[in-house]
Amino acid sequence: MADEEVKEQEVKVEQQAPEVHTLDRLKELKKRVSEDDTIPVGTLTLRKILGGDILTAELVRRNIWTLVLVVFFTVVYVAFRYQCQQDMILIDKMEGQLKDAKYKALSSSSTLTERCRESQVLEKLRQNHDSLLHVSDQPPYIINVPEKGFLSGGDE
Repeated sequence: MADEEVKEQEVKVEQQAPEVHTLDRLKELKKRVSEDDTIPVGTLTLRKILGGDILTAELVRRNIWTLVLVVFFTVVYVAFRYQCQQDMILIDKMEGQLKDAKYKALSSSSTLTERCRESQVLEKLRQNHDSLLHVSDQPPYIINVPEKGFLSGGDE
């Protein structure tokens, strides 16, 4: 209905002098249009998105701080992920070194235990022909020490 009224008004204006009609239309158009007007976006199509038509200067100006914030968080995320991966590589390397050290310690302990056995010590003494050291034939003596007086030096 509003379209029909606009058309009727246009027909009446056209019937008037052509110069007046043109000037009036220009004035009306200048009132309606300014540089700050947004470009009406009809339907959003894949062609418009891939062509970059949705990235207008106004849209970028309005959202510049949002874009800066998104880029900042992306850089921080990538940096932290890289640092985390480097730390994980270092942890794996150190765990491998720890395993190797544990195995060396276990091997050394086993070797030391084997060499300290009585039979091994006696075998070494026989091989070196050491006559001063030998296994005692008598059992060990039990020495009873009185608790009082011995350490203090008194007659109690």
